[in-house]
Amino acid sequence: MVKEKRTLKLKSLTAEAFAPYGDVIEVSSEADSFPINYGQTTRYNALSRVDTGEDGTPIISIFRTKPVDLPIRINVMERHPLASQTFMPMSCNAYIVVVAPKGDLDFTKLEAFIVRPSQGVTYHKGVWHHYNLVLAGNGDFLVIDRQGGGNNCDEVDIPENLDIVVEK
Repeated sequence: MVKEKRTLKLKSLTAEAFAPYGDVIEVSSEADSFPINYGQTTRYNALSRVDTGEDGTPIISIFRTKPVDLPIRINVMERHPLASQTFMPMSCNAYIVVVAPKGDLDFTKLEAFIVRPSQGVTYHKGVWHHYNLVLAGNGDFLVIDRQGGGNNCDEVDIPENLDIVVEK
């Protein structure tokens, strides 16, 4: 069996680069912001929207992720066809997201982003993604997603003849 190798180089996460896949959640000068609490707090408003579909309820969970070393082989991708999914880091560690557009999973369209500890992401409904890859120490994430009926998680294993690797 001949193996095909694809290397995903890490890109900086920006709102523009990530727009086809979802939202970047961060404090920035472009955000709608205004003072609240008698000027003691700045509210960065509506940085992302929660989409739970017709019959879903939004829930908040914490995911604890073990660290990985680069390079790392990507073995599986998943998507949530009924709702968006938000990850906001609670610890100060950079992490990696690997994504592909909605629709049939196209392995040639995978992208990998390095995410600063001050950034979170919302995957839009149906966007393919790998689970978070934390680079140092355990990473805790506040996760906002959907609870409700129906199958909201599709997983696809990467074929054995395809070697997809993320490196710096």
